[in-house]
Formats: sequence, structure tokens, C-alpha cells
Amino acid sequence: MSQELRAVDWTGAGLALIDQTLLPHRNETVDVHDVDTLVDAIQRLVVRGAPAIGAAGAYGVAIALIEGERKGWTEAETRAAVARIREARPTAVNLMVCVDRVMTRFDEGLDAVLEEAAAVQREDVAANRAMGVFGADWLLERLQQVGVDRPLRLLTHCNTGALATAGWGTALGVIRELHARGLVEVVYADETRPLLQGSRLTAWELVQEGIPHYVQADGAAAGTILRGEVDAAIVGADRIAANGDTANKVGTVGVALACADAGIPFLVAAPTTTVDLSTETGDDIHIELRGEAEVLEWSGVRTAPAESRGHNPAFDVTPGRLVTGLVTERGVLEVAAGELPGDRLK
Repeated sequence: MSQELRAVDWTGAGLALIDQTLLPHRNETVDVHDVDTLVDAIQRLVVRGAPAIGAAGAYGVAIALIEGERKGWTEAETRAAVARIREARPTAVNLMVCVDRVMTRFDEGLDAVLEEAAAVQREDVAANRAMGVFGADWLLERLQQVGVDRPLRLLTHCNTGALATAGWGTALGVIRELHARGLVEVVYADETRPLLQGSRLTAWELVQEGIPHYVQADGAAAGTILRGEVDAAIVGADRIAANGDTANKVGTVGVALACADAGIPFLVAAPTTTVDLSTETGDDIHIELRGEAEVLEWSGVRTAPAESRGHNPAFDVTPGRLVTGLVTERGVLEVAAGELPGDRLK
């Protein structure tokens, strides 16, 4: 079912976004016809996942043009509205890359902008399909070298499926490809605190695909890996620096450290639009700090003392030395072995 899932869909007059804050209990869409609604949807995680945000931002240029025409905006006002969309979430580089790409056709008008946005979406689906094959092939070969020749036990963190992309998925796309070959025994899906993208979204997509899985607390991941219950971890990314340092949902670096200690592959799956060659290292990646309530409350009920403050980084950075493989639509770079994005993806 999720093969046909579209988290971001252009309706002809606006965007229909699957409201990912309501899943898995309600599958509803948010209709977007103005910039304020789109910026709010990106910031509230109605739409989330770097490639999906990129697609939404690409179509957001069209939203701004349509709203500007409706309200009589000047060109400067329309461009300012686009800038608001571009800056709605600072860590996910796809948003900026895709908005900038579509803006190269801004002066050609709405039809040209929509054509470019559709190309962004179409190319992301194709890239996801390609990286699914590359990642599956690489992982199977890598594990066969150490005597693993059976269906795999995999671990993933956050959500990297069709919901997080223009379609198919990045890390979850690799898992889907392996499942299609009959080579997945089980998936451990980290719940992904504080907003539970793993238990709410990844588990929901795994159910749609009929893939056996467990949902586990984030704090259980390292122990599951070190007990030998996992053959490889596969995660996505929101920004990848030229040296291979990778920003992803907070909690990822702990998974990478456990994989390194256990001697199993840690695979990052992301399209080349997520690779930011202008960012030299992970130290230069801006980490979004979200509202304190997300960690101090549960469903609107305060769980921490009134005097406590919340520290809520949305992402962490995994050093490139811990990234066994980076799979893009062009193939796999063995980053920890010295194959760096800044050298190979120029």
C-alpha cells in the first residue's frame, strides 16, 4: 500500500499533505493554499523527512506565486514569502536545495515553476528506487563476506519511508527492497523520542508492507545491537557534510556507536540532494532546537517538575568515521574507509 503513498501531492490548485501528526490512528490530509499554512505544516511536522520537505518546498514556490497573484503582492513580497518557506526548518538541506532549484524558473511564471517542482518530486522517487537497489546489493555482499547468508535482522531509527520522501523511501526503501527479495527476518524500529516517528510512522509503514517488526525504546537500541540481535542498522539523513559527518534525528549517533563496537554495518541512505558539499564538517551543521514542551510534556500533560527546563535538539551528528556506507542514487560510498562525499560527489 505504501508504494502508492504520497506524503506530498499537488492537487492542481494547492498541496495535499498527509498529516503525520495524526498517524497511525487517523489518516487525514491538510490542504495548503497559502504560505502561512505551509510554513506551519513544515514546522509542526505535518510534513517531515528531508526529501518530503524538499518536495513541499518546491511546490511552495507555486503556492507563493498563486497567493501573491490573489492578494496583489509585489515581486519582492512574493520572494520574501518564498524565503520564509526556505527557512522553515534549518537543518534539512533538501528544503533549501529544492526551493533554490525551483526559484531558477521563478521569472518564467507559474507553469514553469510547477514543471520544475514536479521534476523534483519525480526525480526523488527515482533516486529512492535506485538507492534501494544499491543499498540492498551492498549490504548483502558485505554481510555475506562475514558469513551472514540468511534473511536479515535490521534496525532503523526515525521514519525514512514513503512518508518522509516523495515516494518509496530512503533507508526504509532499502529495507523494502530486501523484503521484496525475501531477505528480511525482522526490523527493530526505534520509537524515536520525543515525537515517536518510529513507533507512529515507521511501524505503520511496516504494517502496510507486511514486514515483521518490533518497536523498541530508543534506549534499547544499543543493547539489542550489542547482544548480537541485529545484522545492520540503516538510517536516513537530513544533511551530510563533505567529510561524511551526518545529521539525522536525535538518537542516531548512539546507534552508530553501538554498531561500531559490535562490528556491524551502519548504513546511511539519502539522495544526493541531502549532501551539502559547502558544509565541510558536522561542526558546521546548524542543529535545530525545538520547543521545550516536547520533552517536558506528554500529550499536553506536564511530566517534569515545573522548575525544569527542556533541552530538545531535533538532530545529532554522526561522525563520518562511524558511517560504514553512504548509499545515494549513484551508488555506495564506504565513508569510514575514506570514500568521502566531498571527493566523490562533486
